[in-house]
Amino acid sequence: MIQQVNQTTLQNTGSLSGIGLHTGAKTTITLHPADANFGYRFKRTDLEGEPMVKADVDFVTDTSRGTTIEHKEAKVSTIEHLLSAFVGMGVDNVLIEIDGPEVPIMDGSAMPFVELIEEIGVKELEAKKNVYTLPENLHYYDPVKNVDMLAVPAAHYSFTSMIDFNSQVLGTQHISISDLSEYKAEIASCRTFSFLHELEYLLDNNLIKGGDLNNAIVVVDKPISDDTLTKLKKAFNKENIDVKDGGILNNLDLRYSNEPARHKLLDIVGDLALSGYSINAKIIAQRPGHAGNVAFAKVIKDYIKKNKAALEAPVYDPNKEPVFNINEIESKLPHRYPFLLVDKIIELTENYVVGIKNVTMNEPFFQGHFPKNPVMPGVLIVESLAQCGGLLALSIMPEVPGGYDTYFVKIDKVRFKHKVMPGDTLILKMELMAPIRRGLCEMKATAYVGNKVAAEAELMAQVTPSANR
Repeated sequence: MIQQVNQTTLQNTGSLSGIGLHTGAKTTITLHPADANFGYRFKRTDLEGEPMVKADVDFVTDTSRGTTIEHKEAKVSTIEHLLSAFVGMGVDNVLIEIDGPEVPIMDGSAMPFVELIEEIGVKELEAKKNVYTLPENLHYYDPVKNVDMLAVPAAHYSFTSMIDFNSQVLGTQHISISDLSEYKAEIASCRTFSFLHELEYLLDNNLIKGGDLNNAIVVVDKPISDDTLTKLKKAFNKENIDVKDGGILNNLDLRYSNEPARHKLLDIVGDLALSGYSINAKIIAQRPGHAGNVAFAKVIKDYIKKNKAALEAPVYDPNKEPVFNINEIESKLPHRYPFLLVDKIIELTENYVVGIKNVTMNEPFFQGHFPKNPVMPGVLIVESLAQCGGLLALSIMPEVPGGYDTYFVKIDKVRFKHKVMPGDTLILKMELMAPIRRGLCEMKATAYVGNKVAAEAELMAQVTPSANR
């Protein structure tokens, strides 16, 4: 099942600067509005030719200490917090210019990016975005890391996350949000965290050159020696470092008692954006991490690519009142029995129309078309689609005396994928591929039986004032 809403981009351009957590490089990101279907793309302005890389799961090259994408010369790391902010604030298309290899860590949360997006503003585009409602559960499990991720069909995009590090300090933590409208208030400000033993390893191996005790919560779940405290004071240029009650280093106060779990959910939102698709589903994640998130994004992407046609099939509810019944269709189209091939219209917008053709054994063409193995002729499936498209075109054109007629100009890329037989209900969908200009109407045509594609094509028609009515 598919839901269509308008795509969005940014209203204006805005910039933000900071230090990369792992590289220590000072970088500036500049966010620009982008056209529909652009997605999220990073442009490395510091490199010759300003190469770009798309935020897509197919370009992920590293998930060890954040999410890194790379395509040819363009490589950008620690992208997850910025992507999370885009998804959480409902922004679909952005060009991100960056003059270094890593997105700045800021305070370790997504809030600085959220505030920048709010300052810039968000605007709707005319183009539609497909939001896919999953018809079945999708599952990913990593037996080594014991990561378990599940997407369950739902009316909205929602999340539940659980972390369990076998730590007396953190224990087991949960967080749920029922809708992305809760993102800013409940998730965006939650900062990344690290265990002290991980921090020591990273420091010893010079792997957090931009590390600062102001951008991460440090969890201390083992006794800390004086030598370690001395090393931390020197590394972070602090006069006083100790462990507070509850096992958190005194660098930061928790914003929520379960802030680590909330931050893991923040990462999930950002990493799953790499699937490239918007979905309605409840995401349930146990012990998530970047590697598992990215692997699950790949599961989602592969599933939608494989089942795209079925997911985009319109849903026909025979109990719902039609937009046009057969009498209203006859008042708009010149066709009559036996060549009126649309029985009702169930959806009609300025961009697409959905019609119904009930196929019965009483159709006159079955007398001569494979009478012992009745199959609806492909040309008549195309004609049914064309009539449906004519109703879309007529609904858009301004009224003129006598009305209009529509005539085929071109039929292209026709493919028949599934036999249509007596007893089937054809669902006919016609979508505008471009605005109607000079009476020329170009449409994408898809005929379904249930959620299976029976036929598809690209049709062009000429809409002209009628000379006979």
